[in-house]
Amino acid sequence: MRSRQRMFAAVMRLLLKCLRLGRRRRFKLVRQVEQLWHYGHLCLRSLLYNSFTNGDVVLDSLFEPVYWLVDHVTRWFGVVFVALVIGLTSSIVAIVYICLLPLILQTYTPAWICWHLAYGHWNLIMIVFHYYMAITTSPGHPPQAKNDLTGVSICRKCIAPKPARTHHCSICNRCVLKMDHHCPWLNNCVGHYNHRYFFSFCLFMTMGCIYCSISGWEMFRDAYAAIERMKLLDKERLQVAANQTYYQTPPPTFSFRQRAFHKSVVYLWVLCSSVALALGALTLWHAALITRGETSIERHINRKERQRLQKKGKVFRNPYSYGSWDNWKVFLGVDVPRHWLTRVLLPSPHLPHGTGLSWDVTEQRAPLLAI
Repeated sequence: MRSRQRMFAAVMRLLLKCLRLGRRRRFKLVRQVEQLWHYGHLCLRSLLYNSFTNGDVVLDSLFEPVYWLVDHVTRWFGVVFVALVIGLTSSIVAIVYICLLPLILQTYTPAWICWHLAYGHWNLIMIVFHYYMAITTSPGHPPQAKNDLTGVSICRKCIAPKPARTHHCSICNRCVLKMDHHCPWLNNCVGHYNHRYFFSFCLFMTMGCIYCSISGWEMFRDAYAAIERMKLLDKERLQVAANQTYYQTPPPTFSFRQRAFHKSVVYLWVLCSSVALALGALTLWHAALITRGETSIERHINRKERQRLQKKGKVFRNPYSYGSWDNWKVFLGVDVPRHWLTRVLLPSPHLPHGTGLSWDVTEQRAPLLAI
């Protein structure tokens, strides 16, 4: 009897011990899972946490694949855009010389003929010169040797010192001095050394398109009316061909040369007017930036800095602005009054002020960033 009781007690102790051991193991497993979860959560937060992270950074991260696609498309199709600019401009020039110039020489007075010849050829020379210089002139890059440069920051892509106003172009994959933007129509970055050429090309191209639109308005109206008459005559010709009798004669037809002439005039006016509106708006935008002493990239940076300082009751001042008028003189390279003629109104390959590596400001100015 006692042996049975002892055996029963031993079995019960063994069973209770197994239950305790299983419970401990289960609790230990749960604790391990919780520890792994907290550790993984901590690792994820440590990888993603940044004190400068905000909505803009999150959006930039989400759109990074789109940016990559746009950069590569722009890089490979830059030559196509340049060929398109050259082709469209050449077509307008050909139409002017073949279609409009003979008409001007026959109908206009000698004074107006001299004006059109002088202004038209001057404008064309300025457009061709500044576009050629804009696509062939390097925008400027910081030197690779670190000893030759005092950088204010480090480019996280080039891993090299980056001077003030320098930014990294993801399309060219290089840092650009005083970078404004990468222009696909130039297949080149707009920076310190070709910024003036880019703006001058936009300005003179806009002026040329406005000139063609205003000068060709009456010709456009006549050509458009002639094309409408062509459509009516073609419709009448089809009706006559369907119901033609022995005594009926078809309506007169326009020759191929007449059709080509009228359609070319309409094409010229529509293209020049469209480019004048689009490129004119871009030119005005860049003129406002030059007046403030900013680039397109600095416009966004300064706006955020202005808002940040405004919340603190401070006023932001652009450290690279010399005043509206002086900004234009520095940008255009005007040192003496005669430079307005030789460097602005005539083709000039002169270099901009400075090297783009450092920017000096006058000592008479007020504190630069905030007061």
